Amino acid sequence: MADRKMTIFDHLEELRRRIIVSLLALGMAMCVCYVFSWQILDLLKNPAERASIPLELHYLTVLDPFMVRFRIATYAGLVIALPVVVYEILAYIAPALRKREKKVMYSSLAFILFFFLIGVVFCYFYVLPAGLDWLVGQAGGHLRPMLTAQEYVGLVTILLLALGITFETPLVIWLVVRLGIVTPRRLHRNWRWAVIFTLVFAAFITPDWNPITMLLVSVPMFLLYEGSILFASLGLRRRRARLRESEEGG
Repeated sequence: MADRKMTIFDHLEELRRRIIVSLLALGMAMCVCYVFSWQILDLLKNPAERASIPLELHYLTVLDPFMVRFRIATYAGLVIALPVVVYEILAYIAPALRKREKKVMYSSLAFILFFFLIGVVFCYFYVLPAGLDWLVGQAGGHLRPMLTAQEYVGLVTILLLALGITFETPLVIWLVVRLGIVTPRRLHRNWRWAVIFTLVFAAFITPDWNPITMLLVSVPMFLLYEGSILFASLGLRRRRARLRESEEGG
């Protein structure tokens, strides 16, 4: 009842508080990650080492070491602070939703984090080694690499975050079906558009336009799309069956 009487200024004040909490969580996570930035960099270099790439990172200006550590701290801190940020976003939206919609939204919080981490792990162990190997292999022994830390960290962190977002596909489909926005049958009928979207999205998030990396992004995304439709369809059938049973029992 209190939410219904809130003025526009009350909503803005709540939004301000939610943003402050999110920024504080991100700031603290970034401080911790900055302290351990070189250990995190060793983890980021591991995919290249597993692809047998002799990796020796360089810097070009006196600001680069700080900027590399700051970038690492920012991306790693964002991952660590993600649960708090997502919760604050959902908590701000929740008053505008019905009770059923709130239940669905809050129950999806753990799955948002789970699928994001699965995407990051998939990128770390499969996409990055294959992509880096293909890119460095284009030199064909005629060029010697002199990689800068700025460029390497930028490429690796962008791909890790992009794959984490890509793996949210099952959750998005489950939510739109669960909330009745679209049916699984309609999603399945539009599979051609899904193929086009996944290819465009894969090209957009892979700055090197490497076909191997693009396939490693788009193929899992499309399989997740189709698998999510099947899962959502089975869940919808079970829910309808329970409703029929309860109506017959009544």
